[in-house]
Amino acid sequence: MSGRVIHTGQGVVDLVLRVPAVPAPGGDVFASGHEFLAGGGVNVMLAAARDGARVVYAGGHGTGPFGDVVRAALTAEGVELTAPADPRRDTGFSVALVDDGAERTFVSTAGAESEVDAEQLRRTAPDDADVVYASGYSLVHDANRAALLEWLPTAPGRVVVDPAPVIGDADLDAVRVLLDRADVWTTNEREARILLRRLGSESADDAAGVAAALATTTGRTVVLRAGPRGALLARPGGDVLLCPSPAVDAVDTNGAGDAHAGVMAARLAAGADLECAVRRASVAAAIAVTRSGPATAPTAAEVDAVIRTSTAGG
Repeated sequence: MSGRVIHTGQGVVDLVLRVPAVPAPGGDVFASGHEFLAGGGVNVMLAAARDGARVVYAGGHGTGPFGDVVRAALTAEGVELTAPADPRRDTGFSVALVDDGAERTFVSTAGAESEVDAEQLRRTAPDDADVVYASGYSLVHDANRAALLEWLPTAPGRVVVDPAPVIGDADLDAVRVLLDRADVWTTNEREARILLRRLGSESADDAAGVAAALATTTGRTVVLRAGPRGALLARPGGDVLLCPSPAVDAVDTNGAGDAHAGVMAARLAAGADLECAVRRASVAAAIAVTRSGPATAPTAAEVDAVIRTSTAGG
């Protein structure tokens, strides 16, 4: 029987601005386009749901226009919410600047999604078939950090942790709690290098070396998202396996990592082994970067079609 994907992170709203380049301090640029969409952890949840998983959002959401945007996006994809809307405040938002090189920069606020307690997480009642998804963003909010660190060490199920770009600012003792419970640590190269430095370990010149070093240092399985190459799968003391992406013309990398993580979690919840899950996730991420916007994860049928084409061509 397939399990659920239980997301313990934060759903927010993204204001996405397309700019030629991020302005220098004191500068000003005009955006060539903009979008106002649900984002943050929503992108991971939508990716998992579109790949066929039953998805549960254990996080908070507020009363107001931003909360409405998040709820509408989640319910449209069948994601279950375990908490009622917080009547005291709205959901937070993030401004995402996407430049002509398809890179993105964020400035974020905190809202109702930043105030979760352990009881709210316990209501998800995971079992061994479920995949629990934890985000490093939870560690930067006092309430969420306390709730997650209380609940996660004893929660059943397979735990997937994405450290997020804030890993360099998160409390290191809290990071170690996530590491101790993580079954899979999914990261990009920049985040992996930051964590290695914080753990007092030497990095490496290439992405494969970074993945191997992080797996050895932490004793955890590492999935390192390597951009157009796909993803690298490293286990402690083992070889590093490349799970390639198909070649595409990237339009917007915003949300590619979320698409990868969500589809990987969905496949794990469906009972797939990790290598198969990562290979499928690499295809999904490649499709996502061909589309503008943060919530660009493909459907299961779209991923299947690319896999069939690649298999036939190979």
